[in-house]
Amino acid sequence: MQNLDRLLQWYAALDRASLERIDEFYAAQALFKDPFNDVKGVRSIRAIFAHMFATTEDPRFVILDRVGQGEQGFATWRFEFRLKGHFYTVLGATHFRFDEAGRVSEHRDYWDAAEELWQKLPVIGGPVKWLRGRFRATGH
Repeated sequence: MQNLDRLLQWYAALDRASLERIDEFYAAQALFKDPFNDVKGVRSIRAIFAHMFATTEDPRFVILDRVGQGEQGFATWRFEFRLKGHFYTVLGATHFRFDEAGRVSEHRDYWDAAEELWQKLPVIGGPVKWLRGRFRATGH
């Protein structure tokens, strides 16, 4: 759990400057997957977070819960950011696997892009909400 705690402390304070320390936490050939990205290698993972800082205002991760067992861990989080002056939050969870050196070898994010992001955006939000309503089971 020590590797997980150290990693999550880094995430809670992540900014442009601390992003340069990503090599301390991720293995050179780490795998990363979220609803928008599926990459291999710490350079590609760094690019994802650099893109986050370039396209959002004041992004930050608030760690909610964590569970560690052996060489893996799971954390729930709230991602907060501003986009064009509007405040957004995304709730999600991440499964981490650590290598022998205690660095992340696999990072898999789980969050619903439609619910947590798309339906909150102007222009596409309405159609996404409509589609979600069409596929929702009724009569329960």
